[in-house]
Amino acid sequence: MRSPDTPPSIDVTGITKIFGSKTVVDRISMRVLPGEIYGFLGPNGSGKTTFLRMLCGLLKPDAGSGTCLGFDILKEPREIKRRVGYMTQRFSYYEDLSIRENLDFVGRMYGIPKRRQAVDEALERLNLKDRQKQLAGQLSGGWKQRLALAACMLHDPELLLLDEPTAGVDPSARREFWEEIHQLAARGLTVLITTHYMDEAERCHRLAYIASGHLMAEGTVAEVVEGARLVTYEISGGNQPELAARLRASDAITQAVAFGSSLHVSGSNRQLMEAVLGHALDPDHRWKEIPSELEHVFIDLMRKEREENKP
Repeated sequence: MRSPDTPPSIDVTGITKIFGSKTVVDRISMRVLPGEIYGFLGPNGSGKTTFLRMLCGLLKPDAGSGTCLGFDILKEPREIKRRVGYMTQRFSYYEDLSIRENLDFVGRMYGIPKRRQAVDEALERLNLKDRQKQLAGQLSGGWKQRLALAACMLHDPELLLLDEPTAGVDPSARREFWEEIHQLAARGLTVLITTHYMDEAERCHRLAYIASGHLMAEGTVAEVVEGARLVTYEISGGNQPELAARLRASDAITQAVAFGSSLHVSGSNRQLMEAVLGHALDPDHRWKEIPSELEHVFIDLMRKEREENKP
């Protein structure tokens, strides 16, 4: 168990980044403890990647302060870079080199002592040994993902920053990837990961939602769901596309989304919602209240962000 007094791996306050006239990251504060898997979610262009690049010393914040792995993010970016493994969205290794050759090249870049041994261990740990002579360009998405993870782990980092690492990867490979991440976290490695997948968000110890550079929600899955205070009903039967269109016209209904053969309808005021449903539903409709889930919450957060940024 981690002690409440354990120094955080990430402890930043008011981090801000401005490009021209646009504030891409706006006064974000975050605290992540060693061994935590921290999910970082939000729509494309919300500032997630920019925030990661500031944490690992690749970008300098325009405002704010804090530490990453005990080093000042403004004054000691070089020390941070040495201790962080950063896996980018885009596969960034040489496709005309083999798996082993790519890892050996990364080892040279970091000046790793006993480089051959480190590469052998990485190949073994990520089950890449039997494919070590295969060209990176011939690998499927899942195997490219394993190579990228092996490469960013090669220098034995204390913190992993993973930027949408499972995009375009099949479900089986995604599951294997997450099993590996949880094993690494169990050994004390801290992981900050961006993702668009709700099932992956639920695998994180804690998570945050960012939109237009603002931190809109933070906590465990249960805390984020509870904090949204959404009321959700499941409706089955009838002409659901037509019903969804009618319900979306009501101010009391913030979302009406198809889930399989039923419709999930959410809002913040139970009394108003039930009044609307009482008028809108036909006798052949069946409806019941269900617990709001993380996906309902994130759809609602996206709606709020769009409304706040209307011209």
